[in-house]
Amino acid sequence: MINTIAEKPKYPFEWLDITDPNEEELKQLTETHSLHKSSIKDWLQPDHLPKYEKVGDYVFIIFRLHSEKVGPEADTVPELTDKVAIFMFEEKVITLHRKPWDAPNFIAENQLEQHQCKDTLHLVNEIIKSCLSTYEAPSAKLTSDIEFYEENMFLKNRRPSLLKGLYYLRRRVEVTRRIIMLSHEIVDKMDAPDHSNAYTRDTRDLFVKMQNIYDTLFENMNQLVMIYFSISSQRTNEIVRVLTLFSVFFMPLTFIVGIYGMNFEFMPELRMKYGYPVVMIVMGLITVAIYGWFKKKGWL
Repeated sequence: MINTIAEKPKYPFEWLDITDPNEEELKQLTETHSLHKSSIKDWLQPDHLPKYEKVGDYVFIIFRLHSEKVGPEADTVPELTDKVAIFMFEEKVITLHRKPWDAPNFIAENQLEQHQCKDTLHLVNEIIKSCLSTYEAPSAKLTSDIEFYEENMFLKNRRPSLLKGLYYLRRRVEVTRRIIMLSHEIVDKMDAPDHSNAYTRDTRDLFVKMQNIYDTLFENMNQLVMIYFSISSQRTNEIVRVLTLFSVFFMPLTFIVGIYGMNFEFMPELRMKYGYPVVMIVMGLITVAIYGWFKKKGWL
């Protein structure tokens, strides 16, 4: 579906926003606006990463914005983000995307109607800023999820599903952080020294903010995973310690029982009248002595 957001002579440029075009629309678009086939090929790839390149008489940009709805086990680039292709001419901008996108209407109401966009560079800068802002709400959700898992690890019983949830959470943080990092070149080109202004610097500030937030989330996530394995190791060591204590208690008792269970004919203690109670008393004394030793060492 082709939607004309801005057109001449009302604005100093033309903006065509195209949602989920079919093959015929793509072919017509390519021929009408002289788009290079390599640009269309890049846009058709569902997992294409952000890029900025000069192609002929236009600049081709692929930017990825965060998806509105993300599944609990989403951990790939296409699952977490949606792709927007931007063709920036001197007096024309074309945007391509698969899913419905609210940014064109928002920019039209808040920027175009106020006549704040003087050229296509300013318009594309607003589009990129709008894409970057889609990462703000997910960052808050990721922070909340990390706190949830941290609370469950320290204050509640560890469940088998906890590690699986940590894996997908870490993957979401890692993939999103990588997408933002790969968008660095686009922001740099938009805020180049020869045409830097207050609007492009705002976009750079937003990018730096998102980059710092997701770097922090990534570090927190790595620490959380390390804490999980440390706690698991500590609990395993605690179980081994308890089992070791039990084995130390029963080791000398088993030794004594083993000796008197051999049933040799000429064992002198076999005919002692008080042999059984003496052995039981000795075994009791050994148990008490071991217990006292452990208490003194602080192992109990």
